[in-house]
Amino acid sequence: MSELTRRKVLRRSAVAGGVALGATVPGAGLAQAAPVRAASVRAESAPAPSAVTVRPDDARYPELIRGTNQRWVGSPDYVRLVTSADQVVDAVKEAVAAGKRVAVRSGGHCYENFTTSSDIKVVIDLSQLASVTYDAGQRVFVVEPGAWLSDVYSTLFKRWGVTLPGGSCPSVAAGGHIVGGGYGALSRLFGLTVDHLHGVEVVTVDKDKTVRKVVATRDSTDARLRDLWWAHTGGGGGNFGIVTKYLLRTPGATGSDPAKLLPRPPAELLTSTVTWSWDGLTQTGFKRLVKNFGDWFVAHGGPDAAHLDLFSQLKAAHRAAGAITMVTQLDATRSGAEADLDAFVAAVGAGVPVKPQVSTQRLPFLHATKWPGFAGGDPTLRFEDKSAYMRAGFPDDQLSAAYHHLTRTDYTNPAALLLIAGYGGRVNAVAPDATAVAQRDSVMKLQYLAFWQDAAEDERHLAWVREFYRDVYAASGGVPVPGRVNDGCFVNYADVDLGDPAHNTSKTPWHALYYKDNYPRLQRVKAAWDPRGILRHAQSVEPAAD
Repeated sequence: MSELTRRKVLRRSAVAGGVALGATVPGAGLAQAAPVRAASVRAESAPAPSAVTVRPDDARYPELIRGTNQRWVGSPDYVRLVTSADQVVDAVKEAVAAGKRVAVRSGGHCYENFTTSSDIKVVIDLSQLASVTYDAGQRVFVVEPGAWLSDVYSTLFKRWGVTLPGGSCPSVAAGGHIVGGGYGALSRLFGLTVDHLHGVEVVTVDKDKTVRKVVATRDSTDARLRDLWWAHTGGGGGNFGIVTKYLLRTPGATGSDPAKLLPRPPAELLTSTVTWSWDGLTQTGFKRLVKNFGDWFVAHGGPDAAHLDLFSQLKAAHRAAGAITMVTQLDATRSGAEADLDAFVAAVGAGVPVKPQVSTQRLPFLHATKWPGFAGGDPTLRFEDKSAYMRAGFPDDQLSAAYHHLTRTDYTNPAALLLIAGYGGRVNAVAPDATAVAQRDSVMKLQYLAFWQDAAEDERHLAWVREFYRDVYAASGGVPVPGRVNDGCFVNYADVDLGDPAHNTSKTPWHALYYKDNYPRLQRVKAAWDPRGILRHAQSVEPAAD
């Protein structure tokens, strides 16, 4: 790697956490049950522009057959760009009638090839279905799946002073992000995005190939509809139907004032960037630093813990990057914010034999959502990502494995890292079966990441991430099997290796790592609402047997 390229990749790796927070990816009698009539969502106020079909001879085609991860490029017969839910219905009808395999994409941040595999012939692109509105009749905010998170935050805050506790990568779209659970810098304070999901408008395909729009909410009296809503509270994209509208309202919120129906964010955030140079950082010092970080979130991970407004990521980059970085934000408007931040930085650095470099900044809320400490993502790079939830602090064997792989001299990629995000808080106030997100007592969320540019280097970088992950979880078959310390994986950080016995030597299947005990219910929903498997991919939910 040339020095110029090295510097370029290193700059991009500094915002790797933004990719991390954004991303996507997607009973016996239920399948035969009669169709359910559901309430409708208010129609668009003006006719939608016509759908656009882009085929291989169109100059737009190369742009529309790939997403953020440049490892994956599709070859569909066409891409259908839609601007209304009715156009989604028409697009699905056409594809089903022609027997063409369908995939759906909103922001294109799927980490695997779930929308680009060679057998996919039609991609339904939701990127132009991107409005953020308020429906006074139903007292819900309506977010369409193509809306970028940056636009969701901007519209919600500027018009009503509210927000969602979603991810920090601006170009992640609501589509796959919300249905996978969705978390971000405000989740310790307000929970997951799906904890505020009141309902969904979904295009589904019945057993007889009838394509229809249905609306399912947490208040649906029909059990099938309520199950369909529940499946979208963390069941992952590309599984049950195509979501055309997300209906959002915090549970228990009353009245008709929209400013009181979703969380109100802090008006100002105090942000911090702390770096520890790898120079002088021994194995003992590294272990102390990472353990300190984890122990703080263990101590402050409960739903009623102090400092729930404090969110932080520790970006333990490979030694080739030169430093380990910690980025943090907390509510700047509350009393004692500066002192609490200083205490946090001191607690993480306690006993570490390297003096950190510290910088702080106060930012208005919307500016903070674009702060490069969290926000980022480079759509010109290739990457590999693996995830884990943690319920407890780091055991010594995991720390030893991390130090080994981050200091290897046979692999010197400055854009390779272990990213550790603080978690828990109000996320853990929800029961594990109340939504499809089963991990409700974890206190950290981890990512094992490598970014690169050259396709010829794929195997080298993939090998490093796989070996790193395998060795950290060597005691449980190479994957973070739920137990006292680990708690499985995050479905929005899709990882097909979890289903490969060459990489997962435990007896825990991939779906138990994502969904734990919630998987059987998801299977029943799949059988009820997508019995023909119209939407499927390498890790889609398998329908329950009749």
